[in-house]
Amino acid sequence: MKLVGSNTSPYARRLRLLLVDQPYEFVNLDIYVADRDELRRHNPALRVPMLHDGDQPIFDSRVIFRYLGQKLGLPVLSWDEENLLTLIDAANDSLVILLQAQRSGLEPTQDTLLFNLQRERIATTLAELNRQVEAGRFDEWRYPAICLYCLWDWAEFRQLPYIRGFDELRRFWEQNRTQPMVAETDPRN
Repeated sequence: MKLVGSNTSPYARRLRLLLVDQPYEFVNLDIYVADRDELRRHNPALRVPMLHDGDQPIFDSRVIFRYLGQKLGLPVLSWDEENLLTLIDAANDSLVILLQAQRSGLEPTQDTLLFNLQRERIATTLAELNRQVEAGRFDEWRYPAICLYCLWDWAEFRQLPYIRGFDELRRFWEQNRTQPMVAETDPRN
């Protein structure tokens, strides 16, 4: 198996942490500049991660997880866990949009529909995830907890201001920094 991604992608990192005990090759791409053509060759959606397993390409982290779950016999997620992943992905997607806007010279604090919707989504999803952490829904280090960790760590790494004030999420992040392969996949390295 070959996982194509970038060292800084929280979506690729979650799969790297999931595959901690599995043999696979990780291909790190600079998806915005140097390796843009390589990304086009791997995935017409122009997103990472992407998995190659023999001749089978898989294009999205949620679909890759489903594929790996079947291939590796991982526990199936409950509908509640799937909903938690949807919240994590929604927050992560909105944070990425605001970071890309800032890097494009736009001011994401502007009072515009696009930016207002992203900030609102971040606030509501993180508030709910904060409550779910407090309720113990992420106590077990399984895929939902891995995804939440990768989201929060990426936001910390990017020093995004939108994550302040969610004490349970920060505590969760601090408590899981010693999980297997977390240090080895740290985007700061």
